[in-house]
Amino acid sequence: MAIEAMMLSGLNSGVVLSLIAVLWTVVWQNLQHLQLQQFFARHLSRHARRLAAMVDPYLSVTISEYEGGRMKRSDAYEEVKAYLSDASARGVRHLRAEGAKDADKLVLSMSDGEEVEDEFQGARVFWGAFSKQPPRSDGAAAFWGGAAAQEERRFFRLYFLERHRSLVLDTYLPRVRQLGRDVMVKNRQRKLFTNISTSQWSDGGYMRSAWSHVVFEHPKTFDTLAMDPVQKKRIKADLDMFKSGKDYYKRVGKAWKRGYLLYGPPGTGKSAMIAAMANHLDYDIYDIELTSVHTNTDLRKLFIETTSKSIIVIEDIDCSLDLTGAREKKAAAEEDDKDKKGGGPVRPGEKKDTSSKVTLSGLLNFIDGLWSACGGERIIVFTTNHVEKLDPALIRRGRMDKHIEMSYCGFEAFKFLAKTYLDVDSHPLFDTVGELLREVQMTPADVAENLTPKSLDDGPDSCLEDLVKALEEAKEKKASGGDEQDKQDEEEQPHAQELGRRPGHGEGAVEEAKEKEKASGGDEQNQQR
Repeated sequence: MAIEAMMLSGLNSGVVLSLIAVLWTVVWQNLQHLQLQQFFARHLSRHARRLAAMVDPYLSVTISEYEGGRMKRSDAYEEVKAYLSDASARGVRHLRAEGAKDADKLVLSMSDGEEVEDEFQGARVFWGAFSKQPPRSDGAAAFWGGAAAQEERRFFRLYFLERHRSLVLDTYLPRVRQLGRDVMVKNRQRKLFTNISTSQWSDGGYMRSAWSHVVFEHPKTFDTLAMDPVQKKRIKADLDMFKSGKDYYKRVGKAWKRGYLLYGPPGTGKSAMIAAMANHLDYDIYDIELTSVHTNTDLRKLFIETTSKSIIVIEDIDCSLDLTGAREKKAAAEEDDKDKKGGGPVRPGEKKDTSSKVTLSGLLNFIDGLWSACGGERIIVFTTNHVEKLDPALIRRGRMDKHIEMSYCGFEAFKFLAKTYLDVDSHPLFDTVGELLREVQMTPADVAENLTPKSLDDGPDSCLEDLVKALEEAKEKKASGGDEQDKQDEEEQPHAQELGRRPGHGEGAVEEAKEKEKASGGDEQNQQR
């Protein structure tokens, strides 16, 4: 019996071992297609999450400084940072300080590693500030991200209990963003940006931001801008309509942007107009120096890094770049010269061509192409002294929506300047100045310079006398220039008469040409017959 029992037990063990072997073979075949770690993670992660929830009941939301492809700074990050600037000042030991709209105050935010507690409708949440170094292999981010691609990456992390998930995600976070926007408006400093040369972006990779800036504190406003009052009123109304036109632009299917072309002689107030526009709208200014931009891609990167509520300015657009056929001629001439010298690759020690390769099509795409719709609430301003030199495609309606001529000083502009600089509404010399301004062209800048007191003893009388003197000198110079032209014409007249006496010149030549024309016309008629 014992032997039979042992045999039966051995048989059962063999069956069990056989079943285990079969099952192991099946499982192993499946595991060949799925890695062992993935297999266990798939079947155990659910239980691990339950265990983690029992140990740590908190959820977290991470808000990074840059989003997605890192092509622009995250609005959510800036809004959370602004919201926490007030809360963090109360319970945080290590703070970061930045300048505020009030020059005597600072905007405070918590440093890395700090944590601040907040409460909303009975739910307690915790905010933490962190940073980490980016991986060096992130080539795409380095190309588009500018300085942020190589600098430490900052982010906020919000912790809250799982039972408050809906309250935090659906109500608390939208409220934080709204309050953060309000704080940003209160503390906002308007800035004047200028682009850094493309050659300085790279030091083995894009290491720096494309823009540098200073605080914009220009005092010029429309109240102090010398311009025809009617035209000034129209410009202000146009700007106000644009600023409040978000829903309108969305309804008609247009990008929320507007183009202005300011043209006129030097000294007529084009730069002052831009400053007045920025102060009226409370916008930042991005001043682009096109000669420092090497390619169309670099120009696109500059545009991506601009913010909304901004004025993008390209001054003296006719001088900034050669956007006409002359560039092709110059390139052909350089190519011919290179061929004459033997051509070939750039030799060691020779400087690589770093001139701008921005094209007209690239600039047009910058103005109203697909990339121009990124962001919103932007104004693009071109200025030029010679509007006739610009390519018509560059300034057509739809690209430059409003053309504003900045002309020479007229009598109305003069009276405005006299009131602004001298605080006088009338003066016996006003009529004299008005007559001279009808005969002489003088820019508002020159008129303002003559009206500016040069010493403490100068008053309205002396300043207006200086202006009259300057206008009379300009009138005499204009008259003497006309006399010189008449004298030159008189000197050329005897020479023309001498040419008229020679065969083939003068009236005889004209008559001879007429006879030839008649003869040729008769021959053509005979041929037609």
